[in-house]
Amino acid sequence: MTSLVIIGAGPKAVAVQAKAHVLRGLGMTLPEIQVVDPVGVGGNWLPEGGWTNGRHVLGTSPFKDVGFPYRTRIADALPPDPDADGMTGSLSRVVDRELLALSWVRFLIETGRYASWIDRGQPRPQHRLWAEYLRWVAARTGLDPIRGRVTGLHADAAGWSLSVDMIDGWGRTVTGDALLVTGPGPSTRRIAEIPRVYSLAGFWRIIADHELPEAARIAVIGGGESSASVISEMIRHDVDEISLVCPAATLFSRGEGQFENAMYSDPHKWADLDDEARRDFISRTDRGVISVAMHECLSSDDRIAHLRGTVRDAREAGSGVELTVTDPVQGSHTAFFDLVVDARGGSPVWFTELMDQQTRSLVAAACGGDLTAGSLESRMTPALAVDGLSPLLFVPSLSGFRHGPGLANLSCLGELSDRILAGIGVGHLPGSSPTAVT
Repeated sequence: MTSLVIIGAGPKAVAVQAKAHVLRGLGMTLPEIQVVDPVGVGGNWLPEGGWTNGRHVLGTSPFKDVGFPYRTRIADALPPDPDADGMTGSLSRVVDRELLALSWVRFLIETGRYASWIDRGQPRPQHRLWAEYLRWVAARTGLDPIRGRVTGLHADAAGWSLSVDMIDGWGRTVTGDALLVTGPGPSTRRIAEIPRVYSLAGFWRIIADHELPEAARIAVIGGGESSASVISEMIRHDVDEISLVCPAATLFSRGEGQFENAMYSDPHKWADLDDEARRDFISRTDRGVISVAMHECLSSDDRIAHLRGTVRDAREAGSGVELTVTDPVQGSHTAFFDLVVDARGGSPVWFTELMDQQTRSLVAAACGGDLTAGSLESRMTPALAVDGLSPLLFVPSLSGFRHGPGLANLSCLGELSDRILAGIGVGHLPGSSPTAVT
């Protein structure tokens, strides 16, 4: 079996660890799993991660926890432990029953929150409570991340080698046969390195320090959940106008009907769609959209306006910032703001910037010579790995278009863990080859 190193100790890493823990408890032999994260488990759901202040509400249902949709398939290809008791039915069903002990509801019960949560109408939790849930699962499954930031990636015939700057100031090398990249990377991106232009991390830092500069006109760049979270914080402050700048014709909400949700919960339905239908679905429900709850929050304040266009440039203008915005119809124009927050988030291929030249060339060769989000996306196998690349590189965030949008976010973590573990040689996904491109 193949040892696995995971960058990021978020929900995807916790889900893989949880299923591996259950399989080990049933007598299975699994490879070593190491997780590297500078903040620890659930860090991106806490202020320290730079993506939130921890008080905003989770965009997906908490019922879509580390075991959802509780449809394990890989375990039936594994030999059961002859000494295990109570293993009735298929072994995969036994795995699902064991995973229920790590569910969101079980967490609420064991922490004394369940009755209150039911009485309050089962609301979506704040980010910090979701982080607490992830840490609760991690503690019960033996997940203890290596606390450090990955600063370099090298791949060769021996596997992956990660250069890690530890939080104690020391350097360390972490090695493994396969690499799983999770999370959006750092939240420090901003359109220009000038005063009064803030990245997401910079914005949440000044909010935590109660140092938001006085500003009447504010621009937030980006049309997704991160930008909506920034705006929902801004409306708590004394500002006159908040402009959401994004290329979309309007601000769309994430569909919450059973038909949309089914596509996220069951990636097998995705195989019946052609490319045009897939891109249309993703653009309508996942890219540049916000949750219904967040949409209602923003709709309650008339200081918020939508400015269609793409920001091309930002420069200092007196005590504020002048943005150059390009609109498909109006062309380029400028707009002045007192403060700008770049909430576009990180690049989907942020991890490639950590690769040395040899590794970049190796991965690019497997992608037809290019190393872009599009080329990686086109090479994703059902196991969520880059086809034809050795050593294995799993990138679930770029697997949504080929294999189902839920695999790229938090909507079917149990299915994601199946595919990753199958990809490193734990069991097998019935009816498909883990390494074949469909």
